[in-house]
Amino acid sequence: MIELSKLEKTYPDGTRAVKGIDLSVTEGEFVVLLGPSGCGKTTTLRMIAGLELATGGTVRLGGQDVTRLRPSRRDVGMVFQFYALYPHMTVRQNIAFPLECVGAPDRDARVAEVAKRMGMEHLVALYPRQLSGGDQQRVALARSMVRRPRVWLMDEPLGTLDADQRQAMREFIRAQQIESKVTTIYVTHDQEEAMSLADRIVVMEAGVIAQIGTPAEVYDRPASLFVANFVGSPGMNLVREGDGTLGVRPEFVRVDPAGAIAGRVAMDEYLGSVRMIHVDTERGRIVMRSSEKRAAGESVRLSFDEGHVRRFDASGRAVC
Repeated sequence: MIELSKLEKTYPDGTRAVKGIDLSVTEGEFVVLLGPSGCGKTTTLRMIAGLELATGGTVRLGGQDVTRLRPSRRDVGMVFQFYALYPHMTVRQNIAFPLECVGAPDRDARVAEVAKRMGMEHLVALYPRQLSGGDQQRVALARSMVRRPRVWLMDEPLGTLDADQRQAMREFIRAQQIESKVTTIYVTHDQEEAMSLADRIVVMEAGVIAQIGTPAEVYDRPASLFVANFVGSPGMNLVREGDGTLGVRPEFVRVDPAGAIAGRVAMDEYLGSVRMIHVDTERGRIVMRSSEKRAAGESVRLSFDEGHVRRFDASGRAVC
């Protein structure tokens, strides 16, 4: 179990990167920290790992206060975006390195076990330069797993991979985590990654937690205008109404001759299995998910599925 209590990070220049967050992660849970660049998610992860020292609050792992412990004493496995493999070592040597550092007597057997489990037995004699990006990241993951840590911490590990490799590695990481039941915190700015991987998503904004929930809760019931706009591709349609704002996902907007909102089609964005129809209205641009083609310039009237409309007050917080 991971417990963060009033965790803060203020840098010497006065920048407050993390502003007193509270978070509990249960044993075996896969939690994703999601947010834009500069929101504090990587700083939070690095404080859990011990790579950054907190300037306030506490970090507890398995009930133990580790806030001031060195990284080597926290029993966490870290996976970075840029692999951080040793180029002069073979795959086998890279995986074994954490065991060498602690003098584990059974390191050969443990390296063989993790290589087999991850389908990498045919790669162990190769050097990192001989591997694809996806295979290099698998080696980095294997190196973090071989010590059998209590916690995995992953900092945008798929950021340098192409789309096909990212999809395959997402599936691979989730399968390994489910099998091993290791508590995992994963940092990303990619909503698709977050949705596909997480048991719960922690959305961060400017050093604070904007919302915590399952992927469905965060997508269907965003707690604020920030979450509504950030989560989803595209984000929620946000329409002013009185002192507040209505939010509705593109899949719950439809063309309706009796609809209350008049507009003109600005663009028909064809995405293969679906079209995203962009409509300019007197209340701003509204995006609609549709299977029907619409011509640019076509006049339409729109309505919303009332059962899926989210309402936000003047401060931007959800009220229903």
